[in-house]
Amino acid sequence: MSNPYEKAHELSSVLKESSEFKLLEELHAKVKADSQAKQMLDNFRAIQIELQQKQMQGMELTDEEIQKAQSVFELVQQQELISQLMQAEQRMSQLIGDLNRIIAEPLEKLYGEGE
Repeated sequence: MSNPYEKAHELSSVLKESSEFKLLEELHAKVKADSQAKQMLDNFRAIQIELQQKQMQGMELTDEEIQKAQSVFELVQQQELISQLMQAEQRMSQLIGDLNRIIAEPLEKLYGEGE
C-alpha cells in the first residue's frame, strides 16, 4: 500500500524539476538581482496584501485604493522582467490548481455520488 505522504514528497521533487518551476526560479532570481524591478514588485505586493487584508476584515475598498492598485499593476506590467515573472507565476498556479483537482477527485466522486 502506498503512503500518500511519500507520494506528495515525490510530487514535490517532480515539480522542482519541471520546466514551469525552473523558469519561475530563474525569473525570480533575475528580479531579485534587479534592484529597481525588485522594489517595484515589493511595492506592488505590499499594496496587494494590504487590500486583501482589508477585504478579509470585511472592509470596503475605496475607489482611490482600487485606482491606486490598478495604476501600480499597470506600471509593473510594463516592466518586462516583472511581467514575465507574473506570467510564470500564473502558469505555476494553474499547474498547482490542476494537480489539486486531480488529487481531490476521489473525494468529489465519493461525496458527489448521491447528487
